[in-house]
Amino acid sequence: MTHFKRLSVIGILFVILTGTLSHFLYGWSGENALVGLFAPVNESVWEHMKLLFFPMLLYGLFMISRLKKEIPCLPSALWAGVLAGTFTIPILYYAYTFLCGRNVFLLDLGVFLLSVLAAFGTARTFSRSCRAKPLGMLLGGAVCILFICFLWFTYHPPKAGIFTDPTAAQTGTRTFFNPGKPIKSRRNAHCLPCVYRMSKSKSGSSSA
Repeated sequence: MTHFKRLSVIGILFVILTGTLSHFLYGWSGENALVGLFAPVNESVWEHMKLLFFPMLLYGLFMISRLKKEIPCLPSALWAGVLAGTFTIPILYYAYTFLCGRNVFLLDLGVFLLSVLAAFGTARTFSRSCRAKPLGMLLGGAVCILFICFLWFTYHPPKAGIFTDPTAAQTGTRTFFNPGKPIKSRRNAHCLPCVYRMSKSKSGSSSA
């Protein structure tokens, strides 16, 4: 368990650092579509859940490869931690914005840090008690479903508040990654087939 504690501390730092950097990764990549699957493409709450999910999932797989023989119930514990930490982000965010009436940058950082601690705290608790082991398949399946949802909803977001980019809704622009660049339709802006059809139709009209 001492080895687990050491790897958990390293994991907390890894997720915080990697998650923070991934917030800017989509912009740094020149809005690469592949990068956008794993890094936030806008300022919506859903996209910011990626900041924890993918780094925690990656590090969790590393921990399993190192400690599975020492802690047999580690996989189920980490799956529970990934889910707990990921969904702590919207819970804390909507709780404090409901009380404050607006979002505050420092509190947003606090939400992320607390969510990371919740993720590893949950993993530690279940790795000790092994209470999540009977639900290992269910928890692993939930992580897989969430993984697929993150990929699909990146470019096909439902019309729900958690998927709404507040900067686009307020100003009609994506001010964080592309200041002043207008977006007529958020769905079309992130839908690769839509972009292809739009460019093809424009080229056809110009040639005519």
